[in-house]
This record gives sequence, structure tokens and C-alpha cells, in this order.
Amino acid sequence: MKKILDNKLLNYYIKKHNIQSIFDDTILKHFQLHFYEKEEYIMKSEEKLEYYYLIVDGKIKVFYPFENGKSMLLKFYRDFNTVGDLELLKNIPILCNIIAVEDTYLIGIPSDILRENYFDNTKFLHHLVESLSEKLYVTINNSSYNFVYPLINRLSSYLMEHIIDESYIILNSSYLEIAEFLGTTYRHLNRTFKELESQGIIKCENKKINILDMKKLNELSKNIYVKSL
Repeated sequence: MKKILDNKLLNYYIKKHNIQSIFDDTILKHFQLHFYEKEEYIMKSEEKLEYYYLIVDGKIKVFYPFENGKSMLLKFYRDFNTVGDLELLKNIPILCNIIAVEDTYLIGIPSDILRENYFDNTKFLHHLVESLSEKLYVTINNSSYNFVYPLINRLSSYLMEHIIDESYIILNSSYLEIAEFLGTTYRHLNRTFKELESQGIIKCENKKINILDMKKLNELSKNIYVKSL
């Protein structure tokens, strides 16, 4: 991690994401701009939460580690989003491992300062409630959908969530990342893409997915869209 001492860049991200509407000036003065390189750990499970983070540029992935050494991918996050909400409120060790998928900038706010001074700040508490409620909704939606429906339905739902102008999709994630997100293997995902192609529903051109039969794709999605937070 590198601390970026560039107030101009920090202010650019604050204005870009309208962060001043969430935090009072008393909190803004504690902002630090941090940079993480691709594949660098941002947080590690069981460690103390040092910073509450706002993702302002880049992409990260969050996964939960099990005692047997395996892990489960929970989410990919792009800007603008937050990391450390639950740990901050509960004052508990970090629950998940978080890694930068690409070069990523985050605004860090020291967690001790937030706990000591800002838990009675209405704007900040409203922000925490909104952030946690959205994450809870998305987690319940995605987890239940992945558990109940086969991959062709889950993939169709994922594609429906990313449609541009009802004609095509530009994938922002690799096939491996999508496979992890949908709880499957790269090979199974690739086979399912080919199955959708063979049915004349889509046509794949690398990162671009052309939609040939919107009605059928929507039917397969069961009208429940997999959120990609």
C-alpha cells in the first residue's frame, strides 16, 4: 500500500463521487488517499480494522476464508463502494480477505477516529445504514439465486443485469471472475456460454456479448437479476 500525498487527486475523487454529501467537514479532514497494486491484499481476515475504506477507483474482490484452507468468493466491488462497515460498527476483527483485482485507489479513514468521534453523526450513520442494507439485500438475493437455479439461469440473469441498449453487453470481468462470482468453474461457465450461443440467444465476441433473442434470455433469467456489487 502506498499513501498518495496529492490533495488535488484526493479532492478530485471526493467531487467525482459526491462524497461531501455523505461526510461532514470534520470527517473529511481525516481522509487519506491509498493506492493498492493489482493482486495486493487490502485487508486480511482476523486482523484489526485500521481503516474504513471508500473505493474511489479500481476493482477489488472479497472472499471468506474457511478453516480448511478453502475460501468462498462473496463479491466484486467497483467504485463507488465501501469496505469495513460491519467491522467498524461491531468493533470486531476483519471477517474477509480483500484483494485488489486491478490497480485501485481508496480513501481511508482511521477506524479509531470514526468510533471515538462520529458514531453520533447523523449523516455518517445514515451512510452506514444505507451501505449495510444494500449489501445485505444483494447478498441474500445472490446467495439464494445461486443455490436454487442452475448455471444457465444464473448466467442469463448476470447478462441481463449488464445489458446496454438491449442489444449487447460489454463484460468488465474475466470469465474466471464471472465463474467465481456465479459459484462455478471456468469450464462449466464456458460450456454454458456455448449452450446459449447454440440456442441462438447470444453471440460471443471476446468481451462483447451480442443479444440475439432478448425474450428468451429474459425468460431464462427468471426476472431475478444477479447483482454484481
